[in-house]
Amino acid sequence: MSVPSVLPRRMFVPSHTTRGCLGALACCVPVSSALASVSITARPASETIQVHAAATVPPPAEYLPSPSPVGQPIRPSATAYRHPSGHRYDWGVFNRDNAEDSGFGAVGLYSVARWAEDWSFLRNATKHDDPFDVLKYVPITGNGQVWVSFSGETRVRNWFENRPLMGSAHVTDSGRFAVRNLYGADVHVGTHVRLYGELVNADAGGWAAYGYGSTYRKHLDAQQAFVEVKGQVAGAKAGFLFGRQAFLDMPSYVLYYRMSSSVPLAWNGFRTYAVWPRVRVDAWDFVGTDITPRGMFHDTQDYGTRLYGVATTWAPPDFTFAGQTGYSFLDLFYLGTKVDGALSAVSTPAFTVQSGSATRNNFGGRWHGIAGPIEFSTGGIWQGGSFRATGPNSPARPIDAWSVNATVGYRIPRDRFHSFIAMQADVFSGGDARRNTIGTYVQPFNPQLPYVDSSLTVSESNMIDIGPELRMTFYRSLSVQARYPVYWRYSTQAPVSRPGSQYAFQYVGRFIGSAPQATLTWTIDPHLSWAQTLARFMTSSALTRAGGSSGTYYMSSLSLRF
Repeated sequence: MSVPSVLPRRMFVPSHTTRGCLGALACCVPVSSALASVSITARPASETIQVHAAATVPPPAEYLPSPSPVGQPIRPSATAYRHPSGHRYDWGVFNRDNAEDSGFGAVGLYSVARWAEDWSFLRNATKHDDPFDVLKYVPITGNGQVWVSFSGETRVRNWFENRPLMGSAHVTDSGRFAVRNLYGADVHVGTHVRLYGELVNADAGGWAAYGYGSTYRKHLDAQQAFVEVKGQVAGAKAGFLFGRQAFLDMPSYVLYYRMSSSVPLAWNGFRTYAVWPRVRVDAWDFVGTDITPRGMFHDTQDYGTRLYGVATTWAPPDFTFAGQTGYSFLDLFYLGTKVDGALSAVSTPAFTVQSGSATRNNFGGRWHGIAGPIEFSTGGIWQGGSFRATGPNSPARPIDAWSVNATVGYRIPRDRFHSFIAMQADVFSGGDARRNTIGTYVQPFNPQLPYVDSSLTVSESNMIDIGPELRMTFYRSLSVQARYPVYWRYSTQAPVSRPGSQYAFQYVGRFIGSAPQATLTWTIDPHLSWAQTLARFMTSSALTRAGGSSGTYYMSSLSLRF
């Protein structure tokens, strides 16, 4: 059923049940037929494409979309995020789904990279309908051509874990607590120049805590600070960004924003982009940010860490499938990474860690889209490059690794709970630690870790995983996702991997274990959301005999943003 367009852009009316749950939260916060014929129809770039009848006002569950174009809580209409309902810049067809094909990450009412939001429509004071709107558009000059938009997020997370990291953290039960603040200012000078700055600080505590470092504890510092110049070039909407910035123009299972800890990932350098009606191109060259220095405003460039590459996305002509409009996107990219130290480490035959310097050249692609009730994403990457161990006269060892990723799901038509049933399967190559060629696939810069395991016990190296997924959304604001992935080692001559490192367990066989897991996300109102994840990682009998332990993981994340 469509919602009339006259509704406020952030209207959310809680039910009696929801009001009761709000009170509970106040107490708990502390703690088809067969395949139809397919026809392809080219459409003018300016044509509005309505994928299916849905609300023109974004549902609360989509105020901050998930970092995947497949399996969103609610499949929005093509117009759901246009002004004044949503805050995406006008990227045409690349605003479909969660808008990550625009190259700036998922964008809804809010976004992961806050500068990807467009609040210029609030120049019209009659559009103000939220108390925070006075901060979202603040004119600096009388004609409003120079204006600033303020943004902010405070996130509180707490964890309970039983035998975390298969027992290798050496604690039986652990309770951790972390808080982080991100506050930014987006200054627009006319229509062609923008300056963005963002501050971060974070702290952490708890009992029997483990794993804390500079990504959890941070004095006040500059998270982002860049200038953007943009305009029309050769018929494209083009721009050039220079400075410290977030970079999200990769599939989230390749590179993301370090969301699992408190201090996000930031890069220093330049990025340039051009967006035509159905093709876009992006190129970048960055060095990392060294967040280890203590003290306020001490972060510096990390010249031992580099990220560079080029990406393009093509939106083929729309088609019809099973009587519905369908569309897809084809991403092709080259991603180069260079890193020194622990993030470049490889395994020795004894499953110990050997540090050094690694260059990995990733050539990959992804095809994803919607065909009637079917939502799909499939991609692959080949990694070349070299590794050189720390020490004098160490020879270079070649890298030859790869990965394949696929998710295919079915959205039940006209279902009041927007039910989505899917299957996810991934293969991340693993090498033989006894060989000179390194065959283990690694992405060193914080891919979205819950993509393969919400308990953060295993990661995307030397692994085969497959499992079903079910997502349902209630009251348009309460989303539940349940998954049951099963894991194997790709190679028995390489260790089981974990985020940022590897395990030392040596055992016979490939089976690692399984991890039933569920995440509940409640968008309480446009500014407050609460997510909870519960998972049980169950190790195989062989891995248990080698010293591994099954464990339980619980995480609560409460976020306030404007």
